[in-house]
Amino acid sequence: MRDWVYGGIDGTVTTFAIMAGVVGAELSATVVIVLGLANLLADGFSMAAGNYTGTKAEYDEYQQLRHMEERHIELAPEGEREEIRQIFQAKGFKGEALESAVDVITKHRDQWIDMMMAEEHGMPAVTRSPVHAALYTFGAFVLCGSVPLLPYVAGMTAPELPSAVMAGVTFFAIGSVRSRWSPKSWWLAGLETLAIGMLAASVAYFIGHLLRGIV
Repeated sequence: MRDWVYGGIDGTVTTFAIMAGVVGAELSATVVIVLGLANLLADGFSMAAGNYTGTKAEYDEYQQLRHMEERHIELAPEGEREEIRQIFQAKGFKGEALESAVDVITKHRDQWIDMMMAEEHGMPAVTRSPVHAALYTFGAFVLCGSVPLLPYVAGMTAPELPSAVMAGVTFFAIGSVRSRWSPKSWWLAGLETLAIGMLAASVAYFIGHLLRGIV
């Protein structure tokens, strides 16, 4: 879901901003469609590739640390048991309860390694797939970014207002979903994303309007 939100926001913002700049420059609807589609595919691929690379780096780091902990358990199990004991001591375990907790964890190798990964290295228990991250980002980028283009592709006589309204609804919807990872309420997160998207489009429109005479 995080990759969907990430790709969706960027796809809508960048595509609508490009379209606003073209409209501000008073160019034809055909130019809006061409530049909008080019941005969807090129920038969408770039975003997906960047997310893939970043997620792959996280995945590789996790695997490297996990293999290191596996080797440590094989070569120095007592030392690793002592680290588990210290972890539980820091959590307030004492006496029999402490030894029982250490025995339970160290009897199950995978749980042992999972605890070392979380407590010693601060690594999350679940790692994301780099391929899935890239695909979700690209899919959301293209899907959400294509929304403002629909009135132009449909050949509407005055597509500017419907395009802006559809883009605004998309901004608000994505922002509302984003509230799942934020202490903000859904409507406040939605309004924040809407404001950011519309501000970016306004800047692009203003620049396009200033440069319209040289195009």
